[in-house]
Amino acid sequence: MKIKSHKSQVTSHKSQNKDRKHGKIFIISAPSGSGKTTLCDKLLASGVDLNRSISVTTRPRRAGEASRKDYYFTSKALFKKGIRQNRFLEWTRTYGWYYGTPKKFVAGLLKKGRDVLLSIDVKGAARIKKLYPDSVLIFILPPSMKELKERLKKRNSDDKKEIKKRLRIVKRELSFARRYDYSVVNDSVNNAVCKLKAIVIAQRRKEG
Repeated sequence: MKIKSHKSQVTSHKSQNKDRKHGKIFIISAPSGSGKTTLCDKLLASGVDLNRSISVTTRPRRAGEASRKDYYFTSKALFKKGIRQNRFLEWTRTYGWYYGTPKKFVAGLLKKGRDVLLSIDVKGAARIKKLYPDSVLIFILPPSMKELKERLKKRNSDDKKEIKKRLRIVKRELSFARRYDYSVVNDSVNNAVCKLKAIVIAQRRKEG
């Protein structure tokens, strides 16, 4: 389901996120290179009053990333210990690295009536949806496969072999888009953020 929005519709409604018995989870998924991180950062900075859940990962930190801001970086041994101790709402292994959503942090926010933003893959989104059926799933689509390939090249974090591998996985991930509540094409960062913000506001109005 695609959403069309106008800037006049996109206003801050922080009051809709107060005095609620239980918060809501908003999940954003996207193929690698689709600009998911940038969109999440700008959405959080837009005044929409969301709390970001920071994932735990075993992959190396990329240039420009900050620990405890972009990810909690940990070792494989500690991550596996967390799995055994049931510390994750969901976890997955992608491109050889582990990623997980911390259970205690998310559950605590929801209990306080706060809305949470998760940036996770399609498998993780499916698991969260089972645990929290009222979660809102949003899929970010690239303008085209050609544009996506160019974005992956410009990142300079993967070699040609890795880019080909990622593009194969992307094609599989795109088939999951139809299972999401909304899909947003990231052809323009500003437009995409406006649409994401409109989705959050619309979902809160439904509860009202």
